Amino acid sequence: MLLRTFLCCALLGAGPLAAGEAPRDPAREQARAALAKRFPSARSEDLRPTPIPGLWEFTVGVEVFYVTGDARFVFRGELLDFVADRNLTDLRRAELRRERLDAVPESMMISFGPKDAKHTVTVFTDIDCAYCRRLHAEMAQINARGIRVRYLFFPRAGVGSEAWQKAQDVWCAADRNAALTAAKRGEKLPHRVCDADAVLRGFQLGEAFRLEGTPLVLSAEGYELGGYLKPDDLLRALEAHAARRPRD
Repeated sequence: MLLRTFLCCALLGAGPLAAGEAPRDPAREQARAALAKRFPSARSEDLRPTPIPGLWEFTVGVEVFYVTGDARFVFRGELLDFVADRNLTDLRRAELRRERLDAVPESMMISFGPKDAKHTVTVFTDIDCAYCRRLHAEMAQINARGIRVRYLFFPRAGVGSEAWQKAQDVWCAADRNAALTAAKRGEKLPHRVCDADAVLRGFQLGEAFRLEGTPLVLSAEGYELGGYLKPDDLLRALEAHAARRPRD
């Protein structure tokens, strides 16, 4: 009952199921039709087969679900390939996050570190978050380990809050990097007004990712690396993901 309620709420207003590709796969079309009948407001242009015959994957935002061909059984869970030693669900979630991150131009982020750094992470941050401040205080060490940090704002208190105003003051500053560093140190910035759509864009993306706390650190591939990580731990996490990256 809880899963059905979640699905119905998540799919409200999403629009009808996308038309099938050509040439059409009869099994996929059958699954599409069954899913549309079960959840009339569903949109599932990403209905895809899984390695398990008769089991299909579909996504709502960055949520990954699995459904039988008749749409009678729908579930969330981790689909693991023990032979390949891969978490297929985690791979798909990362892909969905990466697609959405790639849609955000870097002009709407605040970056620290060279563009040619070996690793790049995207961090959702709140000015007043204690662990966000701790991470930022170690920025020089992070950059020294070949890691570039791209910030997106996620004022946890929401639109119109004091945290939101602080994020806007940083974004509207002439030198955003210096302003962010000052704000993270607790310095009060002058209130400024400008086109601060970047704050809203980051906040909305964080909500789409169902972000519950800050900082949230994501790899360039869209994997969640965690919250605050010491510079060496962050580097180890990035290298571990790079080592497990599928090779063509």
